[in-house]
Amino acid sequence: MDRLHSTLTRPMRPEVGGASARDIGTAASLGALATLVSLLGSWIPSLWGDEAASAMSAQRSIPSLFRMLGQVDAVHGAYYLGLHAWVKVVGTSPFSLRLPSAFAVGLTVMAVVVLVRRLSTPRVAIAAGILCAVLPRVTYMGEEARSFAFSSAIAAWLTVLLVEAVRRRPGSAVLWIGYGVLLTLGIYLFLFVTLFAVVYLAVLLGARLSGADRRALLWRWAAATGAAFVAAMPLFALALHEREQIAYLTTAPQITFVTIALGLWFGNAWWFAAAAWLLLVVVGVDAVVRMVHSRRDRISAAPGVSLELVAGAWLLVPSVLLIMSHFVLEDFTARYLSFCAPAAAILIAVAVDLLAARFAPAHDTAKAPESRMFLAGVLLLVALAVPVYLSQRQPFSKNDSDWAQISATLARHSTPGDAVVFDETARPSLRPRLAMHTYPDGFAGLRDVTLEVPFQRNRTWYDKAYRVERALELGRFAGVDRVWLVEYSDGIAPDSYGLPALRAAGFSVVQRLDGHRSVILELAR
Repeated sequence: MDRLHSTLTRPMRPEVGGASARDIGTAASLGALATLVSLLGSWIPSLWGDEAASAMSAQRSIPSLFRMLGQVDAVHGAYYLGLHAWVKVVGTSPFSLRLPSAFAVGLTVMAVVVLVRRLSTPRVAIAAGILCAVLPRVTYMGEEARSFAFSSAIAAWLTVLLVEAVRRRPGSAVLWIGYGVLLTLGIYLFLFVTLFAVVYLAVLLGARLSGADRRALLWRWAAATGAAFVAAMPLFALALHEREQIAYLTTAPQITFVTIALGLWFGNAWWFAAAAWLLLVVVGVDAVVRMVHSRRDRISAAPGVSLELVAGAWLLVPSVLLIMSHFVLEDFTARYLSFCAPAAAILIAVAVDLLAARFAPAHDTAKAPESRMFLAGVLLLVALAVPVYLSQRQPFSKNDSDWAQISATLARHSTPGDAVVFDETARPSLRPRLAMHTYPDGFAGLRDVTLEVPFQRNRTWYDKAYRVERALELGRFAGVDRVWLVEYSDGIAPDSYGLPALRAAGFSVVQRLDGHRSVILELAR
């Protein structure tokens, strides 16, 4: 910590272009710290719909998983396969399921520090790593059993490889093969990593390069990117076939002021978002002013690529393309831009450094206002992120899911041999039935009397269930004297799924147990 403090408070000159063993060690240390930050409290929020899809898909046999991927979720297939191997070893507790994402955040932060150190000072690199570790979008995806943290890690390391290729002009064949392989893996993990091909085209076109160097880089970029796209063709075809799966994005507005201003990277916290956007504007204006001045004064800059160009393209290109495409394809939700969060952290760190430098001339010592202002700016942003971080680690912070609560309630009140019936009217990702698969301990010994086809044998990721009336006709309630009816509750619609049929069969309500987003009714006859 003393080393980090001294580096953050030491005035730095623009000595860039290298990464010593000490720099790599610092990057690894900050990556480990970021993993710990994401990991702490990650087991507290109840798993929710998307995470249930991850957990249940990972528990399938490989043949069952491939049957499902031919119908739904092909774009998540690589992640599910990896998680399948993982849960075989560590199990399916919330902590176990979310642990890989925390590791991926650590890899993301490590790449950010390495990248920034290639193009800026150690101080800015460390600040970017710290800010990336606490950015609300990053701490959210670091405690979620989905592929977003992995796509961010791959985007960050892809960017490191591209910058290394620009520095070496045009880079070795091994470097570009690594780029192509990593891009292919990224696309299979999250389809929209495809957009980074456009990001890197923008970087190469905007870099300060000779005509020969630019052409050589563009040819190698095109070859590696083309090879990755060819390798990803099976996924593109399946994604097109299964495109209706995200039709739910049309049911509610996805592009609103709140979504864009707060929800993309700043966790719906206006105080953090206000500071972050102000700093992003500062670094954007500074970049434009410097570009205008350099052209006007015809100053010849050293060949290469600037950190502002790389991070700016990383942040803006996927965001603009995906948001604009939503008006045609309706394929956008805020979490899809999680892989741009590291770029936001980088630009914020650059802005803090820029503002701090305005407070002291270049000849000031280590006790200059520049150093104190820089450290204060970083610490202030960390402090602003703390309330968001704590709010993300509350029991119901994941989409208001209360499945852990449902399981705990049934564990306290039910008896082995009782029947359990779930409300099947909510959309699949909200159905309380998923509590049984994500928190199974509370359902031990209970009879799932309406189950028709278990998810392992279904062509989608969730169970298929009979309606209560049909289950009664099939004799599923024979010998059952007590039923636990688990209703999904939005606080508006009445909680009455299956009640008329159960009452007609002789059951009556004994007690009502209200949860956060559920109602559990005990019925007996």
